[in-house]
Amino acid sequence: MDACVVAVDGPSGSGKSTVSRRLAAELHAGYLDTGAMYRAVTLAVLTAGADPADSEAVAKIAGEVTLDSGTDPDAPYIRLNGDPVDGEIRGPAVTGAVSAVSAVPAVRALLVARQREIIADTARIVVEGRDIGSVVAPDANLKVYLTAAAHTRARRRSAEHDTDLSTTAEAMARRDKLDSSRAADPLAQASDAVVLDTTELGIDEVVGRLLDLVGSVCG
Repeated sequence: MDACVVAVDGPSGSGKSTVSRRLAAELHAGYLDTGAMYRAVTLAVLTAGADPADSEAVAKIAGEVTLDSGTDPDAPYIRLNGDPVDGEIRGPAVTGAVSAVSAVPAVRALLVARQREIIADTARIVVEGRDIGSVVAPDANLKVYLTAAAHTRARRRSAEHDTDLSTTAEAMARRDKLDSSRAADPLAQASDAVVLDTTELGIDEVVGRLLDLVGSVCG
């Protein structure tokens, strides 16, 4: 397969990460989790003791940190100032603050530029996030918007993190609202994206359908 960029967007719990990694591995392509980059910046903000709602302080910290994103789908990683932070960025503190940090325009500008560099340096890559098809890679060969019923997404996330279902559902609804309503690069379905509802689909089924789609656009 020649050069190919696959953009996978969608809300939390839609299956983006699992499906994107599997798809990248099947295609022998790179994999980029853009959400991990925002989470790493959020961790830096919290570590510095800054208020995630203080856009000026957040922008300053984002401009000073160094991020390194591994693109091997079998062993992806994120490093903050040289230190691995894959586990820390998935904690409740970061999860609770990442929407506020991600809403800062300066943070988005910095990370989108970095994401585009990684895409340009990788011939074949699957990129997942919330604004990939609409902002980061509007010329992607394939744009997919994964979605699922709210209760299904909450159930999946609750099982993944062993958390209370109702609490998880409330947190996800709050984040969906914040991510969809932010002024800078909101979570949105690209107009030319293929929408795939994963509510009743298993991972193998979703990956299979995406492989068919990739084959039709990338050869």
